[in-house]
Amino acid sequence: MDNYIEQAGFGKILEKVRNQERLTLEDGQQLYKSSDILALGYLANIVRERVNKNDAFFIYNQHVNYSNICTNLCKFCAFGREKGHELAYEMTVADVKEKVRERLDEPITEIHMVGGIHPELPFSYYVDSLKAIKEVRPDVHIQAFTCVEIHHLATLADKSVGDTLEVLKEAGLGSLPGGGAEVFSPRIRNLTCERKLPGDQWLEVARTAHQHGLRTNATMLYGHVETIEERLEHLDALRKLQDETGGFLAFIPLAFHPKNTAMSDLSNTTGMNDLKNIAVSRLMLDNFPHIKAYWVMIGPKTAQVALSFGADDMDGTVKEEVITHMAGAETAQALGHKTLIRLIKEAGRTPIERDTLYNVLATF
Repeated sequence: MDNYIEQAGFGKILEKVRNQERLTLEDGQQLYKSSDILALGYLANIVRERVNKNDAFFIYNQHVNYSNICTNLCKFCAFGREKGHELAYEMTVADVKEKVRERLDEPITEIHMVGGIHPELPFSYYVDSLKAIKEVRPDVHIQAFTCVEIHHLATLADKSVGDTLEVLKEAGLGSLPGGGAEVFSPRIRNLTCERKLPGDQWLEVARTAHQHGLRTNATMLYGHVETIEERLEHLDALRKLQDETGGFLAFIPLAFHPKNTAMSDLSNTTGMNDLKNIAVSRLMLDNFPHIKAYWVMIGPKTAQVALSFGADDMDGTVKEEVITHMAGAETAQALGHKTLIRLIKEAGRTPIERDTLYNVLATF
């Protein structure tokens, strides 16, 4: 196999990977520009198995999207709506509580809750929502509010980000999801989400969360108008912050879905693009413990293959995903844990049910 990798032009990168040397942005460009997906997969799998052996993780989780009313209205988003729009909605605290109560018969260990940047909901709404979830499921881990939302909540509370996080922790917040990162490049943000929190401020919120003992995830939205260089700058910024704090749990490459967005003239990502971003992410983010193949975005079949291209996590049961499906995703809104176990086993991996912080709950 080494001869094959050398013929693909990756001899020096293979040597670095084997010696656990950090890849440069130039190495990343070479990886991205290659169409030899098997060579990329081979390299990424070396790191994947070094870090996570043959394990592939999943979680029994539930998504709650409390509102799609949003002031940002990013061009790549099919979820956000202005208040008063016929498709706009907002859940009351009682609605959130009922949504969680509906699935009390299922062994859910994580509630994943995000929404839009709502112009009117008070800070107390977010605190009360966390408390309401804990009333229904006292032992559940709540992963809620992107860094963009946290910045907004700090403004509402008239507190620092750190003090805001402490209030939310007291109410039940356990960790932060990785959304809102998109691509950090100011050029991309000006083109696609000019009202959204700038990339450097997203990183600062994540840094503060880590300093306050909250683990977070990180994402990158790829496949729209970003360049390879901008993707790599994004990955490098995350890698540098992880060097500093060690607070990131997982990186999730998110495939752009154009349907029903202001960028609907663009095409969906391809399987090659999806696998390449997962493989390059695993190789560049040498200090991230986990790379996630989010089946909602790329489909269960590609996510299954991705377990040999750098990914070690398929996310979870999800239980009613809204955001990607409003952008035309044709995947199911939920996958049963038995299906996830079968997908992982057929990929030749060991299924591991985890909690949010990657503590092992069961091995199958």
